[in-house]
Order: sequence, then C-alpha cells, then structure tokens
Amino acid sequence: MQNGLLAKLDKVLSPIGVKLGNQRHLQAIANGMMFGLPFLVIGSFFLIFANPPINLDRYNPETANFFMHFMASWKDFAVANYDAITLPYNMTMGIYGIVCAFGIGHELSKTYERNAPMDGMMALIIFMMVATDVKDNKLAMDYLGTNGLFVAILIGLLSVELNRLVDRDGLKINMPSTVPPMVTTFINSLIPLTVNILVFYGANLLIHSWTHASFPEFITKLLTPATSIATNLWGFILIVTIGNFLWLIGVNGTSIVFPILFALGVSQSGMNADLINHGQAASHLINLQMFRISVLGGAGNTLGLVLLMMFSRVEKFRSIGRLSFIPGMCSINEPVIFGSPIVFNPILGIPFILAPIVNLLLTYGAQKIGLISLGYIVDPSFTPFFAQAYMSTMDWRNVVFWIALIFVAMVIYLPFFKVCEHNEKMQEQAM
Repeated sequence: MQNGLLAKLDKVLSPIGVKLGNQRHLQAIANGMMFGLPFLVIGSFFLIFANPPINLDRYNPETANFFMHFMASWKDFAVANYDAITLPYNMTMGIYGIVCAFGIGHELSKTYERNAPMDGMMALIIFMMVATDVKDNKLAMDYLGTNGLFVAILIGLLSVELNRLVDRDGLKINMPSTVPPMVTTFINSLIPLTVNILVFYGANLLIHSWTHASFPEFITKLLTPATSIATNLWGFILIVTIGNFLWLIGVNGTSIVFPILFALGVSQSGMNADLINHGQAASHLINLQMFRISVLGGAGNTLGLVLLMMFSRVEKFRSIGRLSFIPGMCSINEPVIFGSPIVFNPILGIPFILAPIVNLLLTYGAQKIGLISLGYIVDPSFTPFFAQAYMSTMDWRNVVFWIALIFVAMVIYLPFFKVCEHNEKMQEQAM
C-alpha cells in the first residue's frame, strides 16, 4: 500500500465502502445475493452447453472438417433438446430473483433477531405475487431471474420492515409458554402475511390498472432510455453506461438496454453484410461487434477482474475468480457481480463503469482506421468471446484485438482490486 495512487484510493473509497458494508440493509442485500451464488454458477454452465459456438448458416457439411462436424452435431442436439438442457438453468439462474428475495429477507430479519426463515419465506411469496403472471395455467418466468432482481431487493427489504411495523404496533399475539412454538409462529404470521399481500400485491394491481403493466414491467419501462441517441458513438456509450450504473444498484441493466443495443447492432451488421455482398467495404461502425465488446466478459468487462481474482492472495476472491472464469468467457458474469460483490461497491464500481467506455473507444478507433474488421455477421450469443470475435468478422485480427481488450480491462481494474484485496486481508486478520 506504499503506492501513492493506491493509498489515495484507499483513503477516499475505503471509508465509504466500510460504511456501506456495515449498513444493515446493504449488508442484507450483499449476503442475500451471495446466498444465491451457487445457483448462478451452475445455471450458467447449462446455458453455455445449450448454445454451442457455431453458426449453422455458414456451415457446409461437404467442406467442413471433423471439428466442425462435431460442432454442428452438438448444435443439432442442443436445438432438438433445448428445453430439457435449459431446465437446470431456468430453475437456477432463471429464478435467481426468488432466491434473492428469500435470502435478503432472511438476512435482514436475522439482524433484527426475528424469525428469519418465516420473514424470508414471506418475502419470497410476495415477490412471486408481484413479479409473475398466470395465463392459461402457466406461470410466467420473465421477471423471476436477474431481470426482476431490483424488485426482489425492494420486496426483501420492505417486507421485513413491514413485518416489524406490524409487530411494533401491537398486532402480535403473545401466546402462553405451553403453546408449541410452531403454533405460535403460525398464528403470528397470519396478520403480517395478510398485510404484506394487501400492501404489495394491492400496489401491483393498482400499477397494472393504471399502466397495464406489472410492477417489474413498469420499473423496466421507466428505466429504458430512448433509442434515438444510440446511433452515434457517444449515445451508444451513454446507454451502455446507464445499463452498468443500474447493475451497481442491483438492477440487471443489460436486460434493460439489450433491446436497444442488440437491435441496433444486428441492423448495422446487416447493412455491412449487404455492402460486402455488393462488393463494397463495410462502413457501419456501431455494429453488433460494438455491443459484444460492451459486454466482453459480461457487463463491466469483468473478465479482466476475474483473471486478477484467480491469482489473488485472498481465498474468497480466488475461489470466486476460478468459478467465474468459464461463464465469464461466455459473457455471463452474475457470479462475480454478486459474489465479489460489485453491486453497491464504490471501489469496484469505478472500473466497472470505466472499462467498457475505454474498450468501446478503442474498438471504434480500431475499426475506423482499419486495424480490425467491422462486424457483418450475427454471431451466436453465450459463446466464448474468441469465437464471437472471429464469427462476427471472419478475421483473426479481431480475436487478437479482443484478447488485448481483456488485458486493458485488467489494467483498469488492477489498482481498485488491490484496494479491495488489501481491505479484505485486513478484515481476515481482524477476525
């Protein structure tokens, strides 16, 4: 910590981080999201397996080698059995909001020395009431995963506080000591659960009647920026940055800006493909490759951070880094976002915002001067970044450039990570 920059960062940011880390509700959010980390890690592997890195539109069985035949067979198998393969994903990452609603409610309840399992279960039930819809006897899962995380955080915290308010106002029934504890728990849960349903589900119904959208849909619409500014470099960067800021408060920002950026990228890549098809040079710089770079290793370009964590002297970081490496190669980084955590972390939040901005500027400049090729092919999602780099341009220079960008992100994250690593070591020694 003799380095001047690290010392200044530590002096300015660490007190903020410590204060936030010791705040009851933020601590409950961090611990509650950490509670669901195993579900994120396991679910990500099944998602990767269901999306093999091959574009069948460009596959020619007559000229393909053994490896490409294998990849094509894998793709055919994955498409034919997609629902079965992705069921573990749907029941892990796909319900991460449910897990967090319970975990956050449980952790906050523990700090108040309440019945934590019951409070956590109430938060879970209420979250499902406001985050799901039932049509034709089918349960909609659109907002049960990371897309509904912001609502899960709110419900996890507010439900417990509402239960405390009910108890404080004397609505709790004091039973004789001869009554079994489970009976007492049952009776004293009826009023808080009823109040929770009336308040939160009632609010959801009001929002639906006014806006014709559920509470999570309403929040998403409020947070979705306008599409018109995305067609130039600075507007594109602004939208990416808004999405990353949302991640820092527990909202899946990528899912909110994805419709804008992905649709724009596909459109511009299609225009480039049309130009190439007519013997002209690709010219649209805000293509799908730019979107892929914005989430290189996941939102915040965290693959660079993952590499640093893999070789950390702190066991916690080292374990999370190694678990997050393979998902991170496929731009799935919820394990590191919620495991580090980056959410509500003012120290890691700075490079999380900064790294994508720098890498997008470098990519735009490299495309403009012809150092790398412009994207003109729509590559598959959730495939390793090096496969996307090649498949979107059919140019190996882009693979090398994307790898270089990961090391750029490492450099950006390094001083901030060193501060976090130092503080974590100090906490371990104090325990």
